Amino acid sequence: MNLSGRTVLVTGACGFIGSHLTEALVKGGAKVRALAFYNARGSLGWIEDMPHEVRNSVEVISGDVRDTEQIGSVIGEGDVVFHLAALIGIPYSYVAPRSYVETNVTGTLNVLEACRRNKAAKVLVTSTSEVYGSALRVPIDEDHPLQAQSPYSATKIAAEKLAESYIRSFDLPAVIVRPFNTFGPRQSARAVIPTLLMQIAGGAGDVSLGDVSTTRDFNYVLDTVDGFIRLAACDNAIGRTVNIGTGVEVSIARLADIAQEISGVKIRLTRDEQRIRPCASEVRRLCADASLLKTLTGWAPKVGIEEGLRMTLEWMKEGHGEYDTQRYYR
Repeated sequence: MNLSGRTVLVTGACGFIGSHLTEALVKGGAKVRALAFYNARGSLGWIEDMPHEVRNSVEVISGDVRDTEQIGSVIGEGDVVFHLAALIGIPYSYVAPRSYVETNVTGTLNVLEACRRNKAAKVLVTSTSEVYGSALRVPIDEDHPLQAQSPYSATKIAAEKLAESYIRSFDLPAVIVRPFNTFGPRQSARAVIPTLLMQIAGGAGDVSLGDVSTTRDFNYVLDTVDGFIRLAACDNAIGRTVNIGTGVEVSIARLADIAQEISGVKIRLTRDEQRIRPCASEVRRLCADASLLKTLTGWAPKVGIEEGLRMTLEWMKEGHGEYDTQRYYR
């Protein structure tokens, strides 16, 4: 499937990955409609950070995936749908789990049902590597057991299972996408890499983080976006669940070392107890096996962790949106 000239809807287009995906789709010639979460301020989130020529090519719709009627009206016959809208952030899911169910589960149901009724050409349902929990084996392939170690991950597992049921019950042309830890410009300021880099950019000598012994598979955002687009173009991916990850395991402590190297700033790590997850909820290891994605599409990551951190740090220093290098974000 060639996406050039196709009508494409991106839910969650105002967010981190969604805004980069929207931008890439426009540059690739797609006719992009972007669903941005409605708010009283009229803010379009990271859509506002796009180059003007890209922003002006996007049809922006303010709304909410929890609204059944609206979602039913914005998805048209033959559309390619990238469903990224979600409530993210593991810590808040301990506090307000019902809100995660309403957005991540009910919202996904609304998208799936609208795609079924309106005969969408394809829908990519975004999941997360958090559904695996702490690795029982590495690298983690798509057959690894699912472990709900937080309310957030439980809602993403539920959303996946709904998508699987629509594939099996209604022959819905869907792909379940499991990105590992994506990072880069526009990521939530509370995520570990922005938290680390903003403290460095702000001149902090003492840098506060949570558990630095855990490991993650960090993938630069443009590589994640490339994976999404390749999967959308690949008809052989329909009905499959596919990882997007580098296969490189990096500890948070090593991440801090790399950040020191690229910035030239010496730091001392301090432990912030408020950033520590409940013991049984912490995901200790994540490392992707992305061989299925490579087999299906030829995808491979292009940006390494050092280059990606360097580009992200430079972007932060320019001053954007929510990023305040003099503030510590939990």
